[in-house]
Amino acid sequence: MAVKIAKEILEYNASKEVEDKAICEVLAFEISKHLPEAENKIWHRHPVWFLDGNPITGYDKLKAGVRLMFWSGADFDEEALDSRGKKFKDASIFYTSADQIKTKDLKRWLAKGREIQWDYKNIVKRKGKLVRLK
Repeated sequence: MAVKIAKEILEYNASKEVEDKAICEVLAFEISKHLPEAENKIWHRHPVWFLDGNPITGYDKLKAGVRLMFWSGADFDEEALDSRGKKFKDASIFYTSADQIKTKDLKRWLAKGREIQWDYKNIVKRKGKLVRLK
């Protein structure tokens, strides 16, 4: 299956150390495969996938590992997404090795990301207030 991953994301992944690069490559492929309609690009210096201009998921390299974040993940009811944001509805998981990625879980989270969305696209217009889209 051919997946579309933005050149700038491929470059981001290639710039990482060996293990982080492997994690990023698996995440980029799986996210693009299961959200084929999503626009993907570098946003705030890391890869992010958008549906209708609304951020759904993305990842970035932090000290603790590669963080996979779902903007509306706090409402997914998923134990593994145990790193929660304090201000918004995001939830994350950290990876330090590509073999920690459970693609079955990732596929389920991406499906939930499509169905459960808070409107981050218009958060500035609404002066920081989040509204549930779906």
